[in-house]
Amino acid sequence: MHRSTLLQMLLAAGFFLSACTQNDKPQTVRASLTPAQIAASIPALLERHEAIRNGKEWDDVQNFYGAQRQAIIADQNALEPRLKLAELYIQEARVTGEHPHYYPAALQMLEEVLTRIPQEDVSKLKIDQKDLLFRALAAKASVQLSLHDFPNALVTANQAVALNPHNAQIYGALVDAHVELGDYQKAVEMADKMVSIRPDLRSYSRVSYLREIHGDVPGAIEALDMAIKAGLPGQEATAWARLTLGHIHQTYGDWKKAELQYQMILAERPDYPFAIAALAEVEIHKKNYSEAESLLKKACGIIPEVGFYESLAKVYKETGRTAEHEALLPEILQMMQEDMDKGHNMSIELAAFYSELQPDYDKALQYASGEYEKRPLNIDVNRLLAKIYLLKKDKEKAKEHLAKASATRSKHPELLELKKMLEG
Repeated sequence: MHRSTLLQMLLAAGFFLSACTQNDKPQTVRASLTPAQIAASIPALLERHEAIRNGKEWDDVQNFYGAQRQAIIADQNALEPRLKLAELYIQEARVTGEHPHYYPAALQMLEEVLTRIPQEDVSKLKIDQKDLLFRALAAKASVQLSLHDFPNALVTANQAVALNPHNAQIYGALVDAHVELGDYQKAVEMADKMVSIRPDLRSYSRVSYLREIHGDVPGAIEALDMAIKAGLPGQEATAWARLTLGHIHQTYGDWKKAELQYQMILAERPDYPFAIAALAEVEIHKKNYSEAESLLKKACGIIPEVGFYESLAKVYKETGRTAEHEALLPEILQMMQEDMDKGHNMSIELAAFYSELQPDYDKALQYASGEYEKRPLNIDVNRLLAKIYLLKKDKEKAKEHLAKASATRSKHPELLELKKMLEG
């Protein structure tokens, strides 16, 4: 779970040596490393829990990793295998929940690609170099989004789209960045471009959450249904889309349809931990706390997802098991700290933690306000701030942030509940 520091050590030791060409233009000359040194610099592929190996999928992942690793050892300046490893690390982060290991690993590989491609004048790049640069920037934007580094993700995605304005994937990153930064009109424009280029699972998924953001819940459900149909049954991306559909049904009160979606996921991708944890939420709603606890412990045993532990803490709290609840809270904070130590912005998660699981409204406000300074137009940030101010009995500030949270005419039930609390 700890980030490799080998790259930084090599940098400090002069791994990258500066030199000049005959035209006195700087270029990068790289010290020759032994195969053992190169092998040691490549971040490891962590073992998947048996429950998420998904049949032959894990064998394919290991073989793919081994092939790219060997290609780098054979040619220490090879770019394609580094980029492919970065893409693999990003996928494994999603599947395994090992974010503190895989996101830094992906960034390491991507920086090794980006520093090997001259970028002073991209118009002079060969076609294959330009394509590699684009793909590396697109992957980097994806990691930055996952780390909640939204302003830099937007910068990186714009650099990528300037190289290739005809790729649907990069518009997905632009949609996500604009949504998180609260520029919803721009997000809609980017989604329109994405769908026009390639109507598939990823583009329909973006259309779905933009529709939900703007209060069109039936339209959001329709778009997600199209996304799922465009995916392949059993694949992680399809499972995630169906999970999102379940969450929409759950958020807007249709628990039976939500439960059905979660069960369908497990029929196609057994032991998918997010679906197991989602079923636990259904059992909590039914007040079947024993079953919910069992499901959550199963999910926690598969991947280290902090949200699962937070749900388990809520079960302990709801059932009056104060000692177990309080014992779990430091573990949750430690998991968040591990993510933060590896560059993951956890301000919103910490604000929610201190407003719900371990009430300290001043701390909650501190974290939420810090995030608000970075993205003051985001409706979710404003909704959270409105909630915290209501908890602090500050109705004037709550009213201010509720107005901003309502800018897109969202019909999120919590938003409606907060408005009732403000009027009460």
